[in-house]
Amino acid sequence: MPAEKSSAVRSRRPAPPRGAGRGSRPSRPPRGSGVRGLYEQARRAWDRPLTAYYVILGASLLITVLGLVMVYSASMIKALTIDKSSTYFFGKQFVAAVIGGALMLVASRMPVKLHRALAYPMLMVTVFLMVLVQVPGIGMSVNGNQNWLYLGGPFQIQPSEFGKLALVLWGADLLARKQDKRLLRQWKHMLVPLVPVAFTLLGLIMLGGDMGTAIILTAILFGLLWLAGAPTRLFAGVLGFAAALAFLLIWTSPNRMSRLSCMGIIGEPDPDDGCWQAAHGIYALASGGWFGSGLGASVEKWGQLPEPHTDFIFAITGEELGLAGTLSVLALFAALGYAGIRVAGRTEDPFVRFAAGGVTTWIMAQAVINIGAVLGLLPIAGVPLPLFSYGGSALLPTMFAVGLMIAFARDDPAAKAALAMRRPGVRWKTMRRRIKKRPSGER
Repeated sequence: MPAEKSSAVRSRRPAPPRGAGRGSRPSRPPRGSGVRGLYEQARRAWDRPLTAYYVILGASLLITVLGLVMVYSASMIKALTIDKSSTYFFGKQFVAAVIGGALMLVASRMPVKLHRALAYPMLMVTVFLMVLVQVPGIGMSVNGNQNWLYLGGPFQIQPSEFGKLALVLWGADLLARKQDKRLLRQWKHMLVPLVPVAFTLLGLIMLGGDMGTAIILTAILFGLLWLAGAPTRLFAGVLGFAAALAFLLIWTSPNRMSRLSCMGIIGEPDPDDGCWQAAHGIYALASGGWFGSGLGASVEKWGQLPEPHTDFIFAITGEELGLAGTLSVLALFAALGYAGIRVAGRTEDPFVRFAAGGVTTWIMAQAVINIGAVLGLLPIAGVPLPLFSYGGSALLPTMFAVGLMIAFARDDPAAKAALAMRRPGVRWKTMRRRIKKRPSGER
């Protein structure tokens, strides 16, 4: 009787799962637990082929949209003081953003060969427009800088902003062709004609007095030389010459000397003092606190801060959105720069490497110079925050450059395969191939 009961109990026990016999592996703890698991998940997500593509697209669009919001908030009072509608500056910036979005879409769909074909025509047109700016009666002077062309109505254009894009494309194409011919091992081929053409653009910009844009072009030149593998002595020589020239230009200009003296200013300057804007930019950031005074509730934009929607829009962002808002903007720029470095570092095409590195240097250097000036860590150079500040002349070439990086990210072979897998037809066919036919008696 006990034997019958024990056999009945054994029969009621659930059967062990398949594969749980002698050769089964011991169960492991679930992966992805703890800080190390989160780190591994983040690393695997970053290593995916389409990560750089999505990061560049998402970060640039978020910066542009947030910039539109802050331009509207920061420029309302400025527009009313010049007898315009409160949406005057926002409307112009919105039109520029729509046109820039179309340019970004076109650039992202263009093949790399077409980008290289545009390099020389873009450089020639840009140089012609920059020369035209210096012709009396044609060029316009804004805030003491002769760098604008009047287009009619409320619209004007600054050709020097397009000079950044022209230098990146032309310099990348030049260095790529020389690398294919193994000429970059000689220092003269590395410098000529890249450095003379870059200094020609710098000279035309400095004729108009715009030293901020000249600094950005110099950063692009150094970035291209660094990517081309310039030796340290050559790089240091060009850097020393540029630094000496910049010191001479600053020392001979009282306006630039006053901007240099505003670094780390403490106290309350006079309204006629050149440090008035730098001081009130610090006041705006300091009064924002952790989460700001609220969107539209800035005090400094009511006449205390002279350029609230252009060069010092980051200060208004800190006042209205607080430390959380400014750190969000910094995080977006950091993500954009890191994705650009990834695109430049993972490609086998020399033109893509030089162009992506040049665009990343341009955007990151301009962001650092603008934010550093607002924080009082750098002199006020008068450059806008990329994709964020008011100004269509700066927004259009920057969005085209972002589209350029998106095209490079899409052109990666692994990214191409991943995008092809996302197409409905290809994915359905691939899934059908993976299904194995079962025997007729198996369910």
